[in-house]
Amino acid sequence: MSSSETEADGVAATAHPVPTANLPHPSAGWSLLWSELAVLFRRSRTWAMLAALAAIPILIAVAVRITGGSRAGRGPAFLDQITANGLFVGFTALVVCVPLFLPLTVGVVAGDTIAGEASHGTLRYLVIAPAGRLRLLAVKYAGSAAFCIAGTAVVIAAGSAIGAILFPVGPVTLLSGSQVGAWDAFLRLLLIGAYVVVSLLGLCAIGLFFSTLTDVPVGAMAATIVLSVVSQVLDQLPQLDGLHPWLFSHYWFGFADFLRDPVSWDSFGSNALLQLGYVAVFGALAIGRFTTKDILS
Repeated sequence: MSSSETEADGVAATAHPVPTANLPHPSAGWSLLWSELAVLFRRSRTWAMLAALAAIPILIAVAVRITGGSRAGRGPAFLDQITANGLFVGFTALVVCVPLFLPLTVGVVAGDTIAGEASHGTLRYLVIAPAGRLRLLAVKYAGSAAFCIAGTAVVIAAGSAIGAILFPVGPVTLLSGSQVGAWDAFLRLLLIGAYVVVSLLGLCAIGLFFSTLTDVPVGAMAATIVLSVVSQVLDQLPQLDGLHPWLFSHYWFGFADFLRDPVSWDSFGSNALLQLGYVAVFGALAIGRFTTKDILS
């Protein structure tokens, strides 16, 4: 190669430098995720919702303590067993929170993922390199899933703590009739918590999709919450038996299998498969909408 050709190549390289600054960096996704989690759990709204979830088992335990459980047979499952064993505060609180309070808070968080950024005028700054739209969607969904874990953990922790303070703690009689120790029962409570988290993952994907459709976060939140209520109402109609296995809320109370001996994993597997389907479908819809959306705010 002649010296003139070498000089020409050097000039061309100088005139058209490789845009390395715009290439994706592997660490950018983790940085964006930690930033999302930090913002989520620094919000006063997040802590207010977690405090409200923690208050539910505390109110249940205090009410049973004051009344002595005299009317416990008229309440939700496990309520009449709280006075004999404080561990049932956690079980009862999850039964109360699963149909309404946990979906309500998850709907608020998931509905705010994309629409909240758009309403604050920060969305267009987040989709530029090195973040990108797909990575931003993944991070927002991960933040919603993290709140599912935090909300469920708060209910279990608050219920276990207040139950141990106000009531005796001892062996637990399972639904199958056998008895297990307190630690074994607490581990089963943690398994139920994991079941509840998995149950809410489909709702997170639905909320993420709704959040890509609007710049008004309240609309996305309301649509997500209303859909969770509609799904549960439809699941109670015997005329729609054929539709029930396809509703994302159908297996929400299947965690009773963890209170049998031996533990049955059938409901957990069916629930996980169903939620995975909802995540795949609504995740794809969210990607299709968000990657073609004109972002002006």
